[in-house]
Amino acid sequence: MKQISTKLLVVLCVMSFLFTSCNKSEFTVKGVVAGADGQIMYLENVGISNVTLLDSVKLTASGKFKFSKPRPAFPDFYQLRLNNQLINFSVDSTETITIAADAGTFATSYTVDGSENCKAMKAITLAQLDANQIIGRLRKEYEAKQLADTTYRDKVLAAANAYKDVAFKYIYSAPMSAAAYFALFQQVDGLLFFDLYDKKDSKAYGAVATSFDHYYPESPRSKHLHNLALQSIKVIRAQRPVTLNNVDANEISFVDIALPNVRGNVVKLSEIAKDRPVLINFTAFQTEWSPALNMELGDLYTKYHDKGLEIYQISLDSDSHFWKNGASNLPWICVRDPQSVYSQIAGLYNVKQLPAIFILDRKGNLVKRVDDVKKLESDVKSVL
Repeated sequence: MKQISTKLLVVLCVMSFLFTSCNKSEFTVKGVVAGADGQIMYLENVGISNVTLLDSVKLTASGKFKFSKPRPAFPDFYQLRLNNQLINFSVDSTETITIAADAGTFATSYTVDGSENCKAMKAITLAQLDANQIIGRLRKEYEAKQLADTTYRDKVLAAANAYKDVAFKYIYSAPMSAAAYFALFQQVDGLLFFDLYDKKDSKAYGAVATSFDHYYPESPRSKHLHNLALQSIKVIRAQRPVTLNNVDANEISFVDIALPNVRGNVVKLSEIAKDRPVLINFTAFQTEWSPALNMELGDLYTKYHDKGLEIYQISLDSDSHFWKNGASNLPWICVRDPQSVYSQIAGLYNVKQLPAIFILDRKGNLVKRVDDVKKLESDVKSVL
């Protein structure tokens, strides 16, 4: 009897251990950061539209750290932040991630173990940082008039494509992975590398969206990506002149915008664009060229507003008071994105420089991306 009880106790202990292991509800990120004695490191959750602080630790001379937090219901993204340097990582089925880094090269020279996704994210991050550095250097040379317009454009495009070559490898090899999602949403100067207006890039959105729909149908990221992929398809279709007549008048082929005007009331682009052509303008009132541009827009508005033209102007000014003072007396619709140069909306429209102007026809088709302001009036006339 005593022997049976002992065996039963052993079996129960083993079952208890297995049950506890299988139902582990936390993930752990731990490791060492050298040369960071006395510095504070933060653990943050990176959501779709915001970053949330989860925990922090004051590092000692040993540099050891350990964070344990509830595992997310779906794959999610986190970052370690030290002196504005970031290490990005994801959590899906992984329970323990180990990171070793140096305070001086925190964001670039770290090692990560326990997650292939996190290793892939490091490679993607390094490619993104390389592209950012190259584009930043090219911009300085261009502003100093050391590069011609076409040379500048070509070199910037080459740097962006070098990043995409790395990103495509992870997107198409495992489109259901957190690394694929991460690669799709990397930015340069707050703008997405992947362009909703580009047919090749649109396929990348679709590949990841389809996989996330299948593997994580209830994830908020899946739903967000699904909607974005649909918008991308609509934009691509709207750029095909042969199909414009077949687009239903109630279908929008542009990324909708809903931002507050000078009175704080949210104005939706889709509401403004019903049965009328709209000129969309991304701008900044604090720039030297803003007054001249607004005079140009004012002339167009005076000539063609009675024929249906509306102007939807999005300010990316960081100073809201400056914008309100400049926009309060303008007759067209003026809204402002509080994210300023980090505007996700500007990123989705692939705005790489200001001003940026787009034209919607009466059916809600995005038919023109204006490259030459001198031809703006003729472009407007074409949709009237």
